[in-house]
Amino acid sequence: MGKEYERIDGRLRTFIEQQKIFFTATAPLAGDGTVNLSPKGVSGSFAVLDELTVVYLDFSGSNAETIAHLRENGRITLMWCAFDGPPNIVRVHGRGEPVFRDDPRFAELVKHFPSVDVHTHGLRAVIVVTAELIRDTCGYAVPFMDYREDRTLHAQRFRREDDETKLTAYCERKEHVASSLDGLPGLPLPLPPLSL
Repeated sequence: MGKEYERIDGRLRTFIEQQKIFFTATAPLAGDGTVNLSPKGVSGSFAVLDELTVVYLDFSGSNAETIAHLRENGRITLMWCAFDGPPNIVRVHGRGEPVFRDDPRFAELVKHFPSVDVHTHGLRAVIVVTAELIRDTCGYAVPFMDYREDRTLHAQRFRREDDETKLTAYCERKEHVASSLDGLPGLPLPLPPLSL
């Protein structure tokens, strides 16, 4: 039923790029640590860089579990499900790295997301994932669901943090941003200025 792939290209790449939502999963090394699973869905915030590298934007609003786990051990799995059309599930297992605002690579990576107003969403980092295992499975049990439109609430919420000082203050007030639920280092604060 399932198949492994050597690269993200052709039909596989087209499928991934057409999905409106994907999920990320990470975990700390500690056996009793908190496993994290997050949905990602801001249109235009995901890109395939090459046959083994994908990137997505990490926005303010949630905890920093993914960032903390990647800083500790780098393990990540991304998953896409077909909610319409032929059934399919694609997983990319790999190594991830958060690229923060003060990293020399940051501005160049952000160029891969031309349709996203990064100033509106409270951009914290770009997550770079290098695939180690790419596979699909049938997806026969995934229900049909119709996409209507993107929610505008995230952008509306973070328009209130209309300068870097306000955004940093927001991140510093939020409980699990500087450190994870398990106490791992999360987002480095204060946020470096977004100079794009």
